[in-house]
Amino acid sequence: MWSYQAPLRDMQFVLEHWLQAHDAWEALDLPLAMHVLEEAARFTQGVLAPLNSSGDRQGCRWQAGQVSTPDGFAEAYRAYAQGGWPGLACAEALGGQGLPQLLDAALQEMLYASNHAWAMYTGIAHGAYLCLKTHGEPWLQARYLPAIVSGQALPTMCLTEPQAGSDVGLLRCRAEPQADGSYRLSGSKLFISGGEHDLTANILHLVLARLPDAPSGSRGLSLFLVPKLLDAGQVNGVRCDGIEHKMGIKGSATCSLVFDAAQGWLIGDANRGLAAMFVMMNSARLHVGLQGLGHAEAAWQNARQYAAERVQMRAPSRPEAVAAQAADPIHYHPAMRRVLLELRTTSEGMRAIGYWAAHLLDQQDASAVALAQLLTPIIKAFFTEQGFRQASNALQVFGGYGYVAEFAIEQTLRDSRIAMIYEGSNEIQANDLLLRKVLGDDGRAFGLLLDTLRAEAGQGALYAECAAFAEALGNLCDSLAATVSALREQAQEDREYPYRAAPDFLQLCGVALLAFAWARAARVSRALPEDDPLRAAKLQSAGFFFDYLPARLAQHLGAIDSARAALAFV
Repeated sequence: MWSYQAPLRDMQFVLEHWLQAHDAWEALDLPLAMHVLEEAARFTQGVLAPLNSSGDRQGCRWQAGQVSTPDGFAEAYRAYAQGGWPGLACAEALGGQGLPQLLDAALQEMLYASNHAWAMYTGIAHGAYLCLKTHGEPWLQARYLPAIVSGQALPTMCLTEPQAGSDVGLLRCRAEPQADGSYRLSGSKLFISGGEHDLTANILHLVLARLPDAPSGSRGLSLFLVPKLLDAGQVNGVRCDGIEHKMGIKGSATCSLVFDAAQGWLIGDANRGLAAMFVMMNSARLHVGLQGLGHAEAAWQNARQYAAERVQMRAPSRPEAVAAQAADPIHYHPAMRRVLLELRTTSEGMRAIGYWAAHLLDQQDASAVALAQLLTPIIKAFFTEQGFRQASNALQVFGGYGYVAEFAIEQTLRDSRIAMIYEGSNEIQANDLLLRKVLGDDGRAFGLLLDTLRAEAGQGALYAECAAFAEALGNLCDSLAATVSALREQAQEDREYPYRAAPDFLQLCGVALLAFAWARAARVSRALPEDDPLRAAKLQSAGFFFDYLPARLAQHLGAIDSARAALAFV
């Protein structure tokens, strides 16, 4: 009762019209890019999606330190690796395909929408590749990067410890230097996605640990590569002593690991491990945001299909129905139309913004990188919250059937919830956005964002059918600028105020990005033929979004203002 079809038509619209990405590509054209995405769609629809529900029911099994993934997961991974998907956006010199990160973002959306639990095993791979490629010694790169690019080995990110949580300064895992230049790591890590599994023989753990003379706190952390198997095939001193039994993503092995004098090698400089790991974490946060997009898209597709088939009562908008027709499909009822339109505008708007961030990373000039870094916490937090919210809204479309496993929307809701917590909780993302990336750099990157949004408002104002959208976007930019000025001024009197306001400020920025997405979508849809249904759908969706925009803005602006009041202690 659950299905997924990759939204290739909308993906093409974003690539071709919203981003005009092909203008920036040198060795790639749009037909080839779409061929790559069509092949990705065949894999995700035909191989991964059929394993989604069965993987959830079966889950992972742990026995004597070994983890077995659900039936079909290992075979699916072999097909994934044989198809060259691990190296899609990796350098050709290392065996990759050298394609843009934009195409990898589209691939990630499909992976997470079709089978989030399975995609957890591969999700950190590109970030680990970037981390090792940026900070690893040449011999270490030569030794392990080809295995990541080919898919022969899967990496993990080993950060969390039982006593530390999000406070990495409390980490205790130790690394002792050895005469041969390696290190011996000892300690425990938990919540390690894919820490043990049967998809690949080797697993490459990227581990934060402390050297003997390291300073206390987060400044005393170093990053190490610790393989499960050493060169001669002998097992390293790493063992899995259990897996978590979770609310969702049950097909993903979330492991507790024990490092017992495990051999590893330093990545980057000593006591600079966080700087090296942040290369991986920033990539991971963009991918986690795409999880939210994937869940919203899957929820939208299944709710739309169910609403078109489920017949209940006469709809007030259907007076022409013959007297003998006692009921209509529920998508004719206003309450359901509202939900479905919100699902559509949210998922399609997030797709444009998420792909835009990946396209900025491909460009690599200073302004593009600054914008991408600013967008990362918004995408991670806003997208994941919307993924959960829209899955909940979609479940409402199903009524009581949505609460039972046969219709599987309840799995989408359960699976989507974790994305708001891991890779830096959404509260941490909100603090990062406002305190570090808006107020912390005197608003330089935020000014670039406002300039981009205002430029779009100026272009849209030239066309009658887009003028109202452009005006609303321009007014929103003025509200954002005024809000930041007020936050900066108030923070001088109350240092805690930005922390209280940060969550709603991030949500306000997310809504503003959706407004940008839909103002631009309405304008560029004019390039489509007049009889193309997608052109009408884009204008209709933009109209819905901007009709309902004022209420959303008032909610977040009001909450930011209300945050001036100090919080009582409990």
